[in-house]
Amino acid sequence: MSDVSIDLSPDSPPTGPADDLLPQLVAHLRQNRTELREEWARRIGVAALLTAMTPEEVFSEATSIYDNYVEALQTGSVEALQAYARDLSERIIPRGVETEEVIGIVLLLRDVLARSLFEKYQSDFDLLKRVLDAYEPAANRIANTVAISFVQERERVIRQQQEAIRELSTPVLQVREQLLILPIIGVLDSQRARQLTEQLLRAIRANRAKVVVIDITGVPMIDSTVANHLVQTVDASGLMGASVILTGLSSEIALALVTIGLDLTKMNAVGDLQGGIETAERLLGYEISRLTDRDGR
Repeated sequence: MSDVSIDLSPDSPPTGPADDLLPQLVAHLRQNRTELREEWARRIGVAALLTAMTPEEVFSEATSIYDNYVEALQTGSVEALQAYARDLSERIIPRGVETEEVIGIVLLLRDVLARSLFEKYQSDFDLLKRVLDAYEPAANRIANTVAISFVQERERVIRQQQEAIRELSTPVLQVREQLLILPIIGVLDSQRARQLTEQLLRAIRANRAKVVVIDITGVPMIDSTVANHLVQTVDASGLMGASVILTGLSSEIALALVTIGLDLTKMNAVGDLQGGIETAERLLGYEISRLTDRDGR
Protein backbone atom coordinates (compact mmCIF):
# COMPACT_ATOMS: atom_id res chain seq x y z
CA MET A 1 0.00 0.00 0.00
CA SER A 2 1.51 3.38 -1.01
CA ASP A 3 2.31 6.02 1.59
CA VAL A 4 0.18 9.14 1.78
CA SER A 5 2.00 12.33 0.78
CA ILE A 6 0.39 15.43 2.29
CA ASP A 7 1.64 18.79 3.51
CA LEU A 8 2.22 18.21 7.23
CA SER A 9 3.30 21.67 8.27
CA PRO A 10 1.45 23.05 11.30
CA ASP A 11 0.51 26.07 9.19
CA SER A 12 -1.54 23.98 6.77
CA PRO A 13 -5.23 24.91 6.96
CA PRO A 14 -7.86 22.56 8.37
CA THR A 15 -9.03 20.14 5.72
CA GLY A 16 -12.36 18.89 7.01
CA PRO A 17 -13.71 16.47 9.63
CA ALA A 18 -11.42 14.79 12.13
CA ASP A 19 -11.31 11.56 10.10
CA ASP A 20 -9.84 13.46 7.17
CA LEU A 21 -6.74 14.12 9.25
CA LEU A 22 -5.88 10.42 9.69
CA PRO A 23 -4.00 10.23 6.36
CA GLN A 24 -1.84 13.12 7.52
CA LEU A 25 -1.16 11.40 10.82
CA VAL A 26 -0.26 8.15 9.09
CA ALA A 27 2.16 9.95 6.76
CA HIS A 28 3.79 11.67 9.73
CA LEU A 29 4.19 8.39 11.65
CA ARG A 30 5.65 6.65 8.61
CA GLN A 31 8.12 9.44 7.91
CA ASN A 32 9.29 9.46 11.54
CA ARG A 33 9.20 5.68 11.93
CA THR A 34 12.85 5.20 12.92
CA GLU A 35 12.96 7.84 15.68
CA LEU A 36 9.56 7.00 17.12
CA ARG A 37 10.22 3.26 17.11
CA GLU A 38 13.56 3.75 18.87
CA GLU A 39 11.98 6.03 21.47
CA TRP A 40 9.25 3.46 22.09
CA ALA A 41 11.78 0.63 22.49
CA ARG A 42 13.80 2.80 24.89
CA ARG A 43 10.74 3.50 27.03
CA ILE A 44 9.87 -0.22 27.09
CA GLY A 45 13.31 -0.83 28.58
CA VAL A 46 12.97 1.98 31.11
CA ALA A 47 9.59 0.62 32.22
CA ALA A 48 11.14 -2.87 32.61
CA LEU A 49 8.56 -4.47 30.34
CA LEU A 50 9.13 -7.66 28.29
CA THR A 51 12.12 -8.54 30.48
CA ALA A 52 11.79 -12.18 29.43
CA MET A 53 12.93 -11.13 25.95
CA THR A 54 16.34 -9.90 24.78
CA PRO A 55 16.74 -6.25 23.71
CA GLU A 56 17.14 -7.45 20.12
CA GLU A 57 13.90 -9.41 20.31
CA VAL A 58 12.08 -6.47 21.88
CA PHE A 59 13.26 -4.14 19.10
CA SER A 60 12.26 -6.65 16.41
CA GLU A 61 8.78 -7.07 17.85
CA ALA A 62 8.49 -3.33 18.38
CA THR A 63 9.18 -2.81 14.69
CA SER A 64 6.45 -5.25 13.67
CA ILE A 65 3.93 -3.88 16.16
CA TYR A 66 4.66 -0.32 15.08
CA ASP A 67 4.11 -1.13 11.40
CA ASN A 68 0.91 -3.04 12.12
CA TYR A 69 -0.27 -0.21 14.37
CA VAL A 70 0.24 2.42 11.69
CA GLU A 71 -1.36 0.17 9.08
CA ALA A 72 -4.44 -0.17 11.27
CA LEU A 73 -4.58 3.61 11.64
CA GLN A 74 -4.41 4.00 7.88
CA THR A 75 -6.90 1.35 6.83
CA GLY A 76 -9.25 1.44 9.81
CA SER A 77 -9.12 -2.37 9.82
CA VAL A 78 -7.71 -4.26 12.80
CA GLU A 79 -7.80 -7.76 11.27
CA ALA A 80 -4.10 -7.82 10.39
CA LEU A 81 -3.25 -6.45 13.82
CA GLN A 82 -5.41 -9.10 15.47
CA ALA A 83 -3.62 -11.85 13.54
CA TYR A 84 -0.24 -10.44 14.49
CA ALA A 85 -1.28 -10.08 18.14
CA ARG A 86 -2.36 -13.73 18.24
CA ASP A 87 0.90 -14.83 16.62
CA LEU A 88 2.91 -12.70 19.04
CA SER A 89 0.98 -14.12 21.97
CA GLU A 90 1.75 -17.69 20.92
CA ARG A 91 5.45 -16.86 20.95
CA ILE A 92 5.74 -14.84 24.13
CA ILE A 93 3.18 -16.37 26.50
CA PRO A 94 5.27 -19.56 26.99
CA ARG A 95 8.17 -17.29 27.97
CA GLY A 96 6.25 -15.83 30.88
CA VAL A 97 5.15 -12.49 29.41
CA GLU A 98 2.15 -11.24 31.36
CA THR A 99 -1.00 -9.54 30.07
CA GLU A 100 -0.20 -6.27 31.83
CA GLU A 101 3.14 -6.12 30.03
CA VAL A 102 1.50 -6.32 26.60
CA ILE A 103 -1.11 -3.72 27.55
CA GLY A 104 1.70 -1.58 28.96
CA ILE A 105 3.77 -1.54 25.77
CA VAL A 106 0.74 -0.70 23.62
CA LEU A 107 -0.17 2.19 25.90
CA LEU A 108 3.45 3.36 25.76
CA LEU A 109 3.31 3.35 21.96
CA ARG A 110 0.07 5.32 22.04
CA ASP A 111 1.76 7.85 24.34
CA VAL A 112 4.92 8.12 22.22
CA LEU A 113 2.91 8.77 19.08
CA ALA A 114 0.58 11.23 20.82
CA ARG A 115 3.59 13.19 22.12
CA SER A 116 5.01 13.30 18.62
CA LEU A 117 1.76 14.71 17.28
CA PHE A 118 1.62 17.26 20.08
CA GLU A 119 5.16 18.47 19.31
CA LYS A 120 4.33 18.78 15.62
CA TYR A 121 1.04 20.63 15.91
CA GLN A 122 1.45 22.51 19.19
CA SER A 123 1.77 25.88 17.45
CA ASP A 124 -1.84 25.60 16.22
CA PHE A 125 -4.10 24.68 19.13
CA ASP A 126 -7.25 24.24 17.03
CA LEU A 127 -5.49 21.98 14.57
CA LEU A 128 -3.86 20.04 17.41
CA LYS A 129 -7.27 19.46 18.97
CA ARG A 130 -8.63 18.13 15.69
CA VAL A 131 -5.57 15.93 15.21
CA LEU A 132 -5.97 14.38 18.67
CA ASP A 133 -9.71 13.98 18.10
CA ALA A 134 -8.83 11.93 15.02
CA TYR A 135 -6.02 9.97 16.64
CA GLU A 136 -7.32 9.05 20.09
CA PRO A 137 -10.42 6.98 19.13
CA ALA A 138 -8.41 4.99 16.57
CA ALA A 139 -5.51 4.51 18.99
CA ASN A 140 -7.84 3.36 21.78
CA ARG A 141 -9.53 0.88 19.45
CA ILE A 142 -6.15 -0.54 18.46
CA ALA A 143 -5.06 -0.82 22.11
CA ASN A 144 -8.27 -2.67 22.98
CA THR A 145 -7.83 -4.99 20.00
CA VAL A 146 -4.30 -5.99 21.00
CA ALA A 147 -5.25 -6.46 24.64
CA ILE A 148 -8.31 -8.59 23.84
CA SER A 149 -6.39 -10.71 21.33
CA PHE A 150 -3.64 -11.37 23.86
CA VAL A 151 -6.07 -12.24 26.65
CA GLN A 152 -8.01 -14.61 24.38
CA GLU A 153 -4.84 -16.35 23.28
CA ARG A 154 -3.62 -16.60 26.87
CA GLU A 155 -6.91 -18.19 27.92
CA ARG A 156 -6.64 -20.67 25.04
CA VAL A 157 -3.10 -21.63 26.09
CA ILE A 158 -4.20 -22.03 29.71
CA ARG A 159 -7.09 -24.28 28.65
CA GLN A 160 -4.71 -26.41 26.60
CA GLN A 161 -2.29 -26.68 29.51
CA GLN A 162 -5.08 -27.62 31.91
CA GLU A 163 -6.31 -30.24 29.46
CA ALA A 164 -2.80 -31.67 29.11
CA ILE A 165 -2.38 -31.80 32.89
CA ARG A 166 -5.71 -33.57 33.29
CA GLU A 167 -4.76 -36.05 30.57
CA LEU A 168 -1.51 -36.81 32.37
CA SER A 169 -3.18 -37.02 35.78
CA THR A 170 -5.71 -39.65 34.64
CA PRO A 171 -3.97 -41.89 32.07
CA VAL A 172 -5.97 -44.77 30.64
CA LEU A 173 -3.55 -47.64 29.94
CA GLN A 174 -4.10 -50.68 27.75
CA VAL A 175 -2.58 -53.73 29.48
CA ARG A 176 -3.91 -56.43 27.23
CA GLU A 177 -6.28 -56.63 24.33
CA GLN A 178 -9.71 -55.51 25.59
CA LEU A 179 -8.29 -54.71 29.06
CA LEU A 180 -7.73 -51.16 30.33
CA ILE A 181 -6.35 -49.85 33.61
CA LEU A 182 -7.13 -46.42 35.01
CA PRO A 183 -4.85 -45.61 37.97
CA ILE A 184 -6.04 -42.52 39.85
CA ILE A 185 -3.65 -40.59 42.10
CA GLY A 186 -4.43 -37.50 44.14
CA VAL A 187 -7.58 -35.64 45.08
CA LEU A 188 -10.61 -36.64 43.03
CA ASP A 189 -13.08 -33.77 42.82
CA SER A 190 -16.23 -33.47 40.71
CA GLN A 191 -14.52 -31.78 37.77
CA ARG A 192 -11.73 -34.33 37.62
CA ALA A 193 -14.23 -37.16 38.01
CA ARG A 194 -16.14 -35.92 34.95
CA GLN A 195 -12.88 -35.65 33.03
CA LEU A 196 -12.00 -39.17 34.11
CA THR A 197 -15.30 -40.55 32.86
CA GLU A 198 -14.96 -38.83 29.48
CA GLN A 199 -11.43 -40.14 28.98
CA LEU A 200 -12.39 -43.63 30.06
CA LEU A 201 -15.39 -43.85 27.74
CA ARG A 202 -13.30 -42.61 24.81
CA ALA A 203 -10.66 -45.22 25.60
CA ILE A 204 -13.24 -48.01 25.88
CA ARG A 205 -14.55 -47.17 22.45
CA ALA A 206 -11.11 -46.69 20.85
CA ASN A 207 -9.72 -49.96 22.27
CA ARG A 208 -12.96 -51.97 22.17
CA ALA A 209 -12.34 -52.78 25.81
CA LYS A 210 -14.40 -55.39 27.62
CA VAL A 211 -12.96 -54.93 31.13
CA VAL A 212 -11.66 -51.83 32.92
CA VAL A 213 -9.73 -51.84 36.19
CA ILE A 214 -10.01 -48.55 38.09
CA ASP A 215 -7.40 -48.35 40.84
CA ILE A 216 -7.94 -45.71 43.55
CA THR A 217 -5.10 -46.72 45.85
CA GLY A 218 -3.64 -43.22 45.52
CA VAL A 219 -6.88 -41.39 46.30
CA PRO A 220 -6.96 -40.14 49.91
CA MET A 221 -10.72 -39.54 50.17
CA ILE A 222 -13.92 -39.53 48.11
CA ASP A 223 -17.01 -37.52 48.96
CA SER A 224 -20.59 -38.51 48.18
CA THR A 225 -20.73 -36.51 44.93
CA VAL A 226 -17.62 -38.15 43.52
CA ALA A 227 -18.72 -41.58 44.77
CA ASN A 228 -22.01 -41.23 42.92
CA HIS A 229 -20.07 -40.14 39.87
CA LEU A 230 -18.03 -43.35 40.07
CA VAL A 231 -21.25 -45.35 40.10
CA GLN A 232 -22.39 -43.44 37.02
CA THR A 233 -19.05 -44.20 35.40
CA VAL A 234 -19.61 -47.90 36.03
CA ASP A 235 -23.09 -47.66 34.50
CA ALA A 236 -21.85 -45.74 31.45
CA SER A 237 -19.03 -48.23 30.90
CA GLY A 238 -21.52 -51.06 31.08
CA LEU A 239 -23.65 -49.42 28.40
CA MET A 240 -20.56 -49.45 26.19
CA GLY A 241 -20.02 -53.15 26.87
CA ALA A 242 -17.23 -52.94 29.45
CA SER A 243 -17.24 -54.31 33.00
CA VAL A 244 -15.53 -52.24 35.70
CA ILE A 245 -13.40 -53.61 38.53
CA LEU A 246 -12.59 -51.21 41.36
CA THR A 247 -9.35 -51.80 43.26
CA GLY A 248 -7.42 -50.09 46.05
CA LEU A 249 -10.46 -49.26 48.14
CA SER A 250 -9.11 -48.15 51.53
CA SER A 251 -10.93 -48.89 54.76
CA GLU A 252 -11.59 -45.17 55.28
CA ILE A 253 -13.15 -44.76 51.84
CA ALA A 254 -15.13 -48.00 52.18
CA LEU A 255 -16.53 -46.84 55.54
CA ALA A 256 -17.38 -43.41 54.11
CA LEU A 257 -19.21 -44.95 51.17
CA VAL A 258 -21.23 -47.20 53.45
CA THR A 259 -21.98 -44.30 55.78
CA ILE A 260 -23.46 -42.16 53.00
CA GLY A 261 -25.62 -45.11 51.92
CA LEU A 262 -24.16 -45.50 48.44
CA ASP A 263 -25.37 -48.54 46.50
CA LEU A 264 -22.18 -50.52 45.88
CA THR A 265 -23.85 -53.59 44.45
CA LYS A 266 -22.99 -52.48 40.91
CA MET A 267 -19.30 -52.25 41.77
CA ASN A 268 -17.00 -55.25 41.48
CA ALA A 269 -14.47 -54.34 44.20
CA VAL A 270 -11.19 -56.24 44.55
CA GLY A 271 -8.56 -55.63 47.22
CA ASP A 272 -5.53 -54.54 45.22
CA LEU A 273 -4.45 -53.83 41.66
CA GLN A 274 -2.83 -57.22 41.11
CA GLY A 275 -5.98 -58.99 42.22
CA GLY A 276 -8.03 -56.73 39.98
CA ILE A 277 -5.91 -57.55 36.94
CA GLU A 278 -6.16 -61.28 37.68
CA THR A 279 -9.95 -60.99 37.99
CA ALA A 280 -10.08 -59.04 34.73
CA GLU A 281 -8.00 -61.65 32.93
CA ARG A 282 -10.32 -64.40 34.12
CA LEU A 283 -13.29 -62.45 32.82
CA LEU A 284 -11.55 -62.18 29.46
CA GLY A 285 -10.78 -65.91 29.41
CA TYR A 286 -7.03 -65.68 29.94
CA GLU A 287 -5.40 -68.61 31.73
CA ILE A 288 -3.59 -67.43 34.85
CA SER A 289 -0.48 -69.36 35.86
CA ARG A 290 1.82 -68.61 38.79
CA LEU A 291 5.56 -69.23 38.83
CA THR A 292 6.68 -72.00 41.21
CA ASP A 293 10.11 -72.92 42.51
CA ARG A 294 11.86 -76.21 41.82
CA ASP A 295 10.18 -77.88 44.79
CA GLY A 296 6.75 -77.10 43.34
CA ARG A 297 5.98 -74.40 45.83
